[in-house]
Amino acid sequence: MIPAPATGRLRRAVLLQAAVACLMAGAAGQAGAQSLTRDLFRPERGGFVSPQDLPLQRTPQLAAAPDPYATDNDTRRDNRTPPRLGSAPAFGLQPSLGTAGIGYDALGRKRQKPKIYPGAPRPKTVGPGSRPVIVGAPPARPAPPSQNAAKLPVPAAFKGTLPGQPLRRRLKADDDPFAPVGDYAGSFLIKGAVELNGGYDTNPGRIATPQASGFYKVSPELMVTSDWDRHALVADLRGSYTGYGHEFNNPGGNVTAAPRILDRPDFDGHIDGRLDVTRDTRLLGQGRLIVGTDNPGSPNNQFGLQKYPIYTQTGVSGGIDQTFNRLQVTAIGGVDRRAYQQSVFTDGSTDPNTDRNFNQYAGTGRVSYEILPGLKPFAEGQYSERQYETTVDRYGYRRDSNGGYVKGGTSFELTRLLTGEASIGWASRTYTDPRLLKLEGLLTSASLIWTVTPLTKFKIGADTTIDESPLAGVSGVLTRTYSAEVDHDFRRWLTAIGKFTYATYDYQGSGRSDRFTSLEGNLVYKMTRQLWVKGTLRRDQLDSNVTGGSYNATVVMLGVRLQN
Repeated sequence: MIPAPATGRLRRAVLLQAAVACLMAGAAGQAGAQSLTRDLFRPERGGFVSPQDLPLQRTPQLAAAPDPYATDNDTRRDNRTPPRLGSAPAFGLQPSLGTAGIGYDALGRKRQKPKIYPGAPRPKTVGPGSRPVIVGAPPARPAPPSQNAAKLPVPAAFKGTLPGQPLRRRLKADDDPFAPVGDYAGSFLIKGAVELNGGYDTNPGRIATPQASGFYKVSPELMVTSDWDRHALVADLRGSYTGYGHEFNNPGGNVTAAPRILDRPDFDGHIDGRLDVTRDTRLLGQGRLIVGTDNPGSPNNQFGLQKYPIYTQTGVSGGIDQTFNRLQVTAIGGVDRRAYQQSVFTDGSTDPNTDRNFNQYAGTGRVSYEILPGLKPFAEGQYSERQYETTVDRYGYRRDSNGGYVKGGTSFELTRLLTGEASIGWASRTYTDPRLLKLEGLLTSASLIWTVTPLTKFKIGADTTIDESPLAGVSGVLTRTYSAEVDHDFRRWLTAIGKFTYATYDYQGSGRSDRFTSLEGNLVYKMTRQLWVKGTLRRDQLDSNVTGGSYNATVVMLGVRLQN
């Protein structure tokens, strides 16, 4: 039995030992709760205690970067050490509980070893089981020097990578660097040009007894095109004026010679419109104006003229174009009027030419079907009536008539090397006066472009028309024209053009038949987009079965073209 004093001292000793043990336990918790002896049931892995050995602590966060102010003992701490104040926390999927610097990972992941590029700092592993840290370098993996050496950063706006910015489309290559660019006026693209030419013509009157002369020619052009998502409006206006600067004398009082004044204008312009009602339905419209004279040397010209009488032809047309899948149907109606100025003769007398004025009413239909992309056969027909301003002409003939044509063909585009349209048919016109024979014949029409090489193009054209004639007993003139053209670029700025034209004129009722041939060569030097220089050499020849109707002429011309 222990005495009472001893018992009191023992109680104080036990209390003192318990207090010391509590203080040591608290200090141990702050130091990482390391035990003095190894626990066989909770072994250390990889040289440090696993986080699951600390059930009262939360999942530790990874250090964002090594602390340059840490002591040697601090650097040996594992990745369970919380980050310093102000450092970026690590987000995302963290290493699973129970992982260590070596050993297995519960998520089945592999630790990636950083790639070392030449000249980059090598990683240094701090402490057993800790992550490799690159001393003196940012935590991000350095890029190879070959990828960022001497390269300035490209703004995202230029690369088209800004959020919400559409991708930048690559500009189309300029096929013709000397073509006119034009200017925009609102939503319309306007292109204008004017050609100024001067030359020498061995037979400007195109008669059997030629009289040579110099001449000048001014040719303005204007093209206006709409730039709309739907609908379209296009204006194409082209004209010219040819002047000779002096009057011609009729040798020996020959009344069959050319007029004394050979100056003449020429204009051909039209405005086309399209209204897209729906995707498959379109309304079409056109207004046109033609100003000109009869061709020099034509028998339609009256004898003893002082100057060529000018005629004006105006017209409008409208229709509808409907598409049914691959089937396309077009119907167009039009009205035209041709009116002549009065003729002025060398003796001072005049002729009103009212018997040559007429109105034409026509309707045209066309049906086409796209068999293959680029191959579209069609059938087309037209019916028209011509009504003259006077009941009879100067010779007592009634020239009102009706007729038309029917033709079939195809339009095609074969690999963009051969494009165009070709057709064949029959044209016919019947006159009110029974003394005027029916005018009819084979109808040929073609417009083909063959790109032989990127520098060479070959063009073929054919056309057939039925024209009016004021000659006594002549129903009209059946005109067939065939042309071929070769364009070759020696350089982008130097182009050679060769043209060949062959035409036949059959004057129904008179027995006259003319054959016309023309051979022309052009050389175009494109100095800039706005300035071209052009030289022309042409040989014209007409062979007629009528005495005194044949002629030949040679034309030399040099000029400049100003365009925008």
